[in-house]
Amino acid sequence: MDTQQVSAPSRASSAGVVHINIRLTDGYTVISNRLSQHRGLSLLAIGLGTYIQSLPDGWRIGVKALAARFPESEVRIAAALRELEQHGFLRRTRERVGGGRLATRTESYNHPEAAVRGRGRGRGRPAAPVVPAAATAVPVAAAGPAGGPAPEPVREPEPESEPARVPEPESEPARVPESVRVAVLESEPVRAPLPEPEPVPVPVPVPAPALVPVPAPGPRLVPTPTAPCKPRVPLPAPQRPTEGLYAAAAGLLAGLHRTAPLFLLSEEDVRGLVPGVAAWLERGARPDAVRAAITDDPPVPLRHPAKLLRHRLATLIPPPPPAAVPVVPLQNCDDCDRAFRSSVPGRCRGCRDARACADAPCPTGS
Repeated sequence: MDTQQVSAPSRASSAGVVHINIRLTDGYTVISNRLSQHRGLSLLAIGLGTYIQSLPDGWRIGVKALAARFPESEVRIAAALRELEQHGFLRRTRERVGGGRLATRTESYNHPEAAVRGRGRGRGRPAAPVVPAAATAVPVAAAGPAGGPAPEPVREPEPESEPARVPEPESEPARVPESVRVAVLESEPVRAPLPEPEPVPVPVPVPAPALVPVPAPGPRLVPTPTAPCKPRVPLPAPQRPTEGLYAAAAGLLAGLHRTAPLFLLSEEDVRGLVPGVAAWLERGARPDAVRAAITDDPPVPLRHPAKLLRHRLATLIPPPPPAAVPVVPLQNCDDCDRAFRSSVPGRCRGCRDARACADAPCPTGS
């Protein structure tokens, strides 16, 4: 009973961020953590750097263009650009163009350190002049006495060069007499015996732990790019459209942004979605129920509010109400004045039977 269940899923952490990632196939940009997690940049500079790296080449990123795109002021945007330029993520240079004008060239870097090293290798550094040791200048004062001009550096005289030496042929080593060799050998100190090495303990093999079975990967939740797309569900329309029904649907769509600010629709979007909302209202759905069904729990980020509303209106529409059973009205009998149910006035069943018996011929013939 104490066996650990290794196949049980681990509980998610209750603190910190939990990433719910979906594989992206288009509309994304690779941003380095050197920018997104930089400790020296402000949050505005990191966001502005991320936006700049997501733009295509040739896009204008001047202070006025960025201020027209974002709600921040020109002062804050200019300060963020200076931060990016200070840390190497941005480089702005002034170049002369035709007609005597100046233009600003802006370069964005996702790896400033590697870019700096690449520029250094491309330009090449000039080789330092080799100064011989004999011509080293002696340091003197920077300025002469009484503020006069600085004297020239005094150079030491160069020593005379030595004549080139011709290598002599190697001579055979002199032979040492046998007596001297014996004396040298006898005079060598006697070496002490080396201590015996201690026995090294042999490690006892430890049995390997039992392998934990790895659970098989679950089913793939993200469809492949080549997977066939499902057919689009058509937008519903009311069976008996009226002007009042369409007006109520248009008012509901135009006021969605009051309770759900993300669903601010254009006039064209409202005109295209009115039949779907009118079909919901025709089937007896209340306006607040319709509003909650099509706007609750939107995806993050919400890129196309009108497409999401169209999908929910088409797939979440409630079924039509059951048909009402027709009620047969009450009628008064013409003979006995009793009430009976019939679609047309006349006599009740008892009066009809009595009249049929009275009109029938007598069986005895009298």
